[in-house]
Amino acid sequence: MDLLGFLIIGILAGWTAGLLLKGRGFGLIGDMIIGIIGAVIGGFLFRSLGFTAYGVIGSYVMAVIGALVLLFFVGLIKRTEV
Repeated sequence: MDLLGFLIIGILAGWTAGLLLKGRGFGLIGDMIIGIIGAVIGGFLFRSLGFTAYGVIGSYVMAVIGALVLLFFVGLIKRTEV
């Protein structure tokens, strides 16, 4: 996948994860960062569980799942900070 496609999927995945967990996105750059990190996490999780994702839709689903996991753990860390 070329860089532009990777960035677009990252933006969409971060935005979708933000909508699902927070009710809104994080802005263009925030969505992109969350989506790209989420894609890495999702790829690791999918490989660890023996799943594979093919094509644009598979990459998108994998990135959204990874971004949701990332945001969940960031939320846990934020709640425990005092």
